[in-house]
Amino acid sequence: MRRRNRAFMLTVAGLAAWTASTTSRAASAPDLDTLTAREAAADICAGRITSTALVKAAIARAKARSDLNAFITLDDAGAMKAAAAFDAGRKRKRACKPLGGVPIVIKDNIEVAGLPASAGTPALKGYMPKKDAPVAAKLREAGAIIIGKTNMHELAFGISGYNTAFKTGSEPGVRNAYDMTKIAGGSSSGTAAAIGARIVTAGLGTDTGGSVRIPCALNGCASLRPTVGRYPQSGIAPISHTRDTAGPMASTMADVALLDRVIAGGAAIEPASLKRLHIGVEKTMLANLDGDTEAAFHASLDKLKAAGVIVVDIDMPKLGELNSQVGFPVALYEAYDDMVAYLKHTGTGVTIEELAKQISSPDVKGTYDGLVIPRKLPGPNNTVTDAKPAYDAAIKTARPALQALYRDTFAKNKLDAIAFPTTPKVAIASNSDSSSLANFVLFIQNTDPGSNAGVPGIQFPVALGASSRLPVGLELDGPAGSDRKLLAIGMAFDKLFGRLPAPSAH
Repeated sequence: MRRRNRAFMLTVAGLAAWTASTTSRAASAPDLDTLTAREAAADICAGRITSTALVKAAIARAKARSDLNAFITLDDAGAMKAAAAFDAGRKRKRACKPLGGVPIVIKDNIEVAGLPASAGTPALKGYMPKKDAPVAAKLREAGAIIIGKTNMHELAFGISGYNTAFKTGSEPGVRNAYDMTKIAGGSSSGTAAAIGARIVTAGLGTDTGGSVRIPCALNGCASLRPTVGRYPQSGIAPISHTRDTAGPMASTMADVALLDRVIAGGAAIEPASLKRLHIGVEKTMLANLDGDTEAAFHASLDKLKAAGVIVVDIDMPKLGELNSQVGFPVALYEAYDDMVAYLKHTGTGVTIEELAKQISSPDVKGTYDGLVIPRKLPGPNNTVTDAKPAYDAAIKTARPALQALYRDTFAKNKLDAIAFPTTPKVAIASNSDSSSLANFVLFIQNTDPGSNAGVPGIQFPVALGASSRLPVGLELDGPAGSDRKLLAIGMAFDKLFGRLPAPSAH
């Protein structure tokens, strides 16, 4: 009898200790430096933490890092209300959701009901959509809590994120999560900075020529530019209907895959086997590299080879020539008609001329006034030429040829993907010069061709530069429609490379 009483008391004591431990974990502040979106959703589902506690922590860090200029709108009251409502539903034993109670951010050119959608430009700062863009609606339906709209390169027309129109810090420009003096990249600058700074674990951006991949490369996050057409594009301020797409950005490739599944549907993705995976390397994509990027890229290839990946040198004749015949002609020509249609959709009464008149950032204003509005393209010796003939040639001839080049390259070499440094350099100084045309052309060097071909690409952080201590990114481009396979490969990279250390300044 005494033994049974003693056993019973030990059991009770054990249960009490377990309950106290669980309560303590639930009550303790989440470790935002290490948390992933998947872990956050699982912890909330299991009752180890509440959505309210996690959203509160994310908002507190967002306010503490206001110097990043990551947000145009931080919806702290709305987010806390949504988190409380989610927690109340969980108490009533509602089923768990894939992103249930997890705080996320949305780029400010993607419409979210009840929050301004400025596209980073003054003329639209008062535009308040009445419904979510389909991509945002999918995330909200999956239980995500949208804590705010993120800052961006104005009208998505740049790679630096140096937007002079909106700031919460002392200096303009979205700042790098790892070094406040450096650019965050663009155009999805604020989403990448917020993820890199561990404010949130995931968010949405958009990509025309590199805009979810470049900022994630510079801020140490993961992202997917999906095959064009994989996600609905409505409710998003455009540049080019041929090239634009929304794209998920997150702390890990597993989180990116989770967001992709929420938006596009399909079964859960498992990590791929890296053994005998065939990856090609094209030498022209290794031009203009700084020392940190070159060293990190080759070290990454060595690591992949050691894991069983077969790396082969490939040649893509006329890649640069074909890409140049597509990139600017398509984006700059379509920007006019696509923006006119979008402005009509907003119901604001703002015309494209009024939009252009109020543009704040000098680089974007120059592009709109000199090229977009007059329907021109840059010509030789600082001249301009009519855009229509070059656009027609791009759509009818050059883009199909570029797409054929990619298809033939993948087939001929039996490739699963093409690998390259996402950006040739780590983040550069953040100032008005960071938005120069030379820097723009340099930073889209590797991301632009796949964008123009419409193929999918994943960006994955592989290292902090040996001398700069800034993130370096690796990109894999795959055949059109191979998004899920790329994500599976990226999830295997999660295990192989691990996460970058969190930035030291919070």
